[in-house]
Amino acid sequence: MNAVLNAGKYLFAVPFAIFGVMHLMNADAMAGMAPFGGSFIIYVTGLALIAGAVSIIIGKMDKLATVLLGVFLLLTALLVHAAGVANAADEMAASMSMSGLLKDLALAGAAWMYAKSMAKDNAVIG
Repeated sequence: MNAVLNAGKYLFAVPFAIFGVMHLMNADAMAGMAPFGGSFIIYVTGLALIAGAVSIIIGKMDKLATVLLGVFLLLTALLVHAAGVANAADEMAASMSMSGLLKDLALAGAAWMYAKSMAKDNAVIG
């Protein structure tokens, strides 16, 4: 059972690395969703997502990484997805934005639970 539970760390981290790569590969297409900064902010967040995933996987500065990941996800939920819900042209677009909002809120909570319960490196945040 512990092997299954230990896999949770990787199931949590790897998608963020993939999201980071997707940010880097599709920065111009995603720039329209960014609340400010255009493509530059997409590249920065892509690198941050990859760095956070690596930090979680190797266990170095993982508490700081998951706290910051939670902040990023909360801001994304509020600045990108909530705006998408409010400005949606049709019901399908509003539904997709709402799904993204709820997903990012859940993942922010999971990141902070990881920081509280599982993070090993208290070097920056004790």
